[in-house]
Amino acid sequence: MATHAADHPDFKPEEKRVIFASSLGTVFEWYDFYLYAVLAPFFAALFFPPGNQTAALLSAFAAYAAGFLVRPFGALLFGRIGDLVGRKYTFLITIVVMGASTFAVGLLPTYATVGWLAPILMVTLRLLQGLALGGEYGGAATYVAEHAPNHRRGYDTSWIQTTATLGLFLALLVIWLCRSNMDAKVFAEWGWRLPFWVSIILLAFSVYIRLKLEESPVFQRMKSEGKGSKSPLTDSFLRYPNNKYVLLALLGATAGQGVVWYTGQFYALFFIIITLKLDYVSAYTLIGLSLLIGTPFFIVFGWLSDRIGRLKIILAGCLIAAVTYFPLFAGLTHYINPGLEEFQAKTPISVTADPATCQFHIFVGPWSKFSDCDKTKDFLTKQGLSFKSADGAPGSPVVTVIGSGDSAAKIEGSDAKVLGAALAKAGYAAAPDRARINWVMAEVILVIMVIYVTMVYGPIAAFLVELFPVRIRYTSMSLPYHIGNGWFGGMLPLTATAMVAATGDIYFGLWYPIVVALMTLVIGTLFLKEVKDRDIHHNESVLDAR
Repeated sequence: MATHAADHPDFKPEEKRVIFASSLGTVFEWYDFYLYAVLAPFFAALFFPPGNQTAALLSAFAAYAAGFLVRPFGALLFGRIGDLVGRKYTFLITIVVMGASTFAVGLLPTYATVGWLAPILMVTLRLLQGLALGGEYGGAATYVAEHAPNHRRGYDTSWIQTTATLGLFLALLVIWLCRSNMDAKVFAEWGWRLPFWVSIILLAFSVYIRLKLEESPVFQRMKSEGKGSKSPLTDSFLRYPNNKYVLLALLGATAGQGVVWYTGQFYALFFIIITLKLDYVSAYTLIGLSLLIGTPFFIVFGWLSDRIGRLKIILAGCLIAAVTYFPLFAGLTHYINPGLEEFQAKTPISVTADPATCQFHIFVGPWSKFSDCDKTKDFLTKQGLSFKSADGAPGSPVVTVIGSGDSAAKIEGSDAKVLGAALAKAGYAAAPDRARINWVMAEVILVIMVIYVTMVYGPIAAFLVELFPVRIRYTSMSLPYHIGNGWFGGMLPLTATAMVAATGDIYFGLWYPIVVALMTLVIGTLFLKEVKDRDIHHNESVLDAR
C-alpha cells in the first residue's frame, strides 16, 4: 500500500472523508443484515416449529434467503431515487430503514409464544432489510467512484468492498462476546436479542456521519447541465444496448462473484457448524480470523485492478474457486473432524425407500409434509453423514443399513433415537475430538477461500460503475449486483443444504457455486471487455464509446 500511495500523491482529504464515511456506514448496514445470517441455524429452533431439524433449518435459511431475494427490488426502488434525487439522500434513507428493521428483530416474539406469527414477522423484517441493502450498496459504490480519480478508482472503491466482510466480522464479534459472557440458556432465552439492539447505536452514528457529506460532484454537474434521466428504469432495462450490458454484467461477472463470496464466508461457516459439528465459538473464531487475515486483500486486488484490469482478476477468482472447492471442503473435514472422515470410510450407510415418498424440500412451511424417507435423510444429514439412496418397492418401508457384512445394522422406520443408537454402536462420534483438530491447516484453508472472495469482490464495484453512464449508473449497476449476490449468492446456503439432504452427499451442494462460477467465467470471457481506462466523470458510458 505504501508503494501505491507514493504513486498517487494527490490523495485528497475530501476523498479520504468520502471513503471513510461511506464505508463506515455500509459496514454497519452489512452488520445489521448479516446478524440473522450468522444466527440462522440458532434461529431455526426459536422461530420455527420443532420436530424436524433440517426442515426448521431450511425454514430459517428460507427467511434468510428472503432478504436476499428482495434485494433487486430495493435496487430498482432506491436506484431510481438515487438517479433522480441524488446519491447522498438515498443512502441516508436506506440506512435508517435497515437500522430500524434490525432493532425490531431484537423485539420479536418466538414461535413458542405466538406460533406462525413469529416467522411471518421475521420474514417481513428480513424483506425490509433486503430492500434497504438493495439501495445501499449501489449508492455507496457509485458515490465513492464518482469522487475518485480515474487512475485510482479500483483502489478507492475497494474500501467499500471490505465493508461486507467487516460487517460480517463485526456480527461474529458481537455474537461471540454475547455468547462467551453469558450462560447458553440465558443467551437462548433473551441474550440473542442484544446484538440486534446494538444496531440502534450504530444507526445513530451512521446517520450523523452521512449528514455531513456533500452530494457527488459528478451528479451535481449532471443535474446542473440538465442531462439527468427522467426515467432511469426504462433507460436502464428497456433500451438497447444498456439492457444487454445489465444482463452481461449479471451473468458474466456478479453471479460468479456472488457464489464465490457466499461459499467462502457463509457456506464454509455453516459447513463447519452443521456438518462437522464444531462448536459455535470455535467456528466463529476460525471464520473471524480468516476474515481478519483476508480483508486487506480486497484493497490489494482493487489496487491491482487499476493496473492490469478488473475483469481478468474477477474471472480468475471464479476459475480457481471452481477447480479447488471440492478438495478444500474435503480438507476442512480432514483437519477439523478426522473422526467423521474415518467413520465414513469404514462404515457405508444406505437408505432404501419408495422413491415416491422422498421429496426435495427447499421452501418449508405449514404446507410441508415429511415422510419417513424425508425424516431419515434429515436425521443423517444433520449428523454430517453421507449415505447412498436406493429405490425400494412401492409402499415399502424405509430401511437404513449402517455398516457392511454380518455386523451391519438394519433399521426400519425413521425413529431418530433408534438411528442414533445404531450410529453410536458403529463408532460414530457426535462431535469432533478437539485434540485431533489441526487448527492451523483448517485456518489456512479458510484464508484461501477468503482470498478467492477478495479476488472476485475487490474489483467488482469499479467494474460495474464503469459500465454505465452517470444518468442511470445507480440503477443500472445495482440490479445486476443484487441479483448476482442476492439471488445467486444468497440462495446458496438454502439450495446447497437441500441438495445435500436430497442426495446424501455432504459435498454435493458445492456443485451449485461451481457451476455458476464456471458459467460466469465463460460468459465474461466471451462477451465482456475491460473498461478500467474509461473516464466516468462525464455523462457517457462504455456503451456510447462503442
